[in-house]
Parts: sequence; C-alpha cells; structure tokens
Amino acid sequence: MALIPSQILRIAILLSYFSVLCNYKAIDMPAHQTYGGSWKFLTFINLVIQAVFFGVGVLTDLTSLLTKGAICQEQERQRRKLIGLRDWLMAVLAFPVGMFVVTMFWILYLFDRDLIYPRLLDNFIPQWLNHGMHTTVLPFIIIEMRTTPHRYPSRLCGLLTVCSFAMGYVLWMCWVHHVTGVWVYPLLEYLGTMSKVLFFFSLTILISVYYVLGEILNSYIWDFTTKTKSS
Repeated sequence: MALIPSQILRIAILLSYFSVLCNYKAIDMPAHQTYGGSWKFLTFINLVIQAVFFGVGVLTDLTSLLTKGAICQEQERQRRKLIGLRDWLMAVLAFPVGMFVVTMFWILYLFDRDLIYPRLLDNFIPQWLNHGMHTTVLPFIIIEMRTTPHRYPSRLCGLLTVCSFAMGYVLWMCWVHHVTGVWVYPLLEYLGTMSKVLFFFSLTILISVYYVLGEILNSYIWDFTTKTKSS
C-alpha cells in the first residue's frame, strides 16, 4: 500500500503547478510584453500541459469517487472517457514534453547558460521558481507513472502526435522570429539555416525517443508490479 494515496499526490502536484504558473505570470518581464508573450516559451507551454494533465487526473479521481458503486452506464462511460483522456495526455504530452524540457534545459544550462537562460533572468525569476519550471517536473511525472498505470495508444499514433506537437512548436518559433526578427532562444541566433534544420530535426527525434521511453517505462513498472503481486 502506498504511503500517500495517488489521489492526494495528484492534488498536491496540481496545486504546485498552479502556484508556479501564477508566480511566473505575475513577473513583469520584458519578454512577456513582446509578441507571443509567455506562449512562445516551451517551458510555459509545458507547465500548462502538466497542469491540465494533473487537473484531468484529479477530475478523474473525483468522478471515480462520486460514481463508486453506481450502476449507471452513462456515468461509467463518462468516467472511462476521462481515464482515456488522462492516459492520452500522459503518453503523448506530459511525459515526453516534460522530459524534454527538463533534460534539454539543464544540459544547455550547464554547457553555457546564456544559450538558454541568460543571467539577466536572475533579476526576474527567483531560483525556487526556476526549479519549479525546470526541475520538479521530472520527479512529479515519475511519481505519477509509478503510482498509476496508463494505457498508451499504438506506437505509430503516439509518435505521430508527438512529432506533430514538436513540428508545430518549431513552426511557431519560426513565425515568432518572422514577426519580431528575434529568436525565442539565444542559441538559435548562432546557428545557420542548415544547422537550424538539423537541430530541429534532432530535437524531434529526441522527443520521439522520450515517448518510446515513457511507453517502455510504464510497461516495465506495471508488468513488474503485477508479477510481484502474483508471486
């Protein structure tokens, strides 16, 4: 039996994301006033994805609690739809995008932070908020995977969705650059046209790898748990 029920953990994590989002949006930062606002940053998009995912998870838990013991087929159908939405969000967005944001941010930050997170931002974003955006995402999503089994779509369908999201964000970045003349991330200012194409292609491959990793990890955790309980 878990020390803390998964339902309580989800509520706590959801409240944590609300806190991070509210504090981030309250910052009077120049980048927030330019075209695209906060929505041009993958970090912010990821925070919204995580908040929506855990929100759907909490709603699913509440629905399951309220309909427990009920025999109404319509209620059961709605509950299954919520579970399906929760699992889909976990598989194709929450896990791969969350993993991508955390790993790419810290790799680039440790290599040369000015490529991804210029020192000027320290005047606006406190350290705890930076970790709330770029660090705690990973343990939160691992906790969710460890405490709740998720049904993944077919690999082809999942990969197509993940790649579509990645390419959509790349096109969005290019559009922001077209409108403003400035790339969202300083790193892109140093890359030539072909280098950018290869860079974007490599990132799409990486986020696809994270999708497959999530599928394998989910299967391993719950196959192992099932075998352990049956032995």
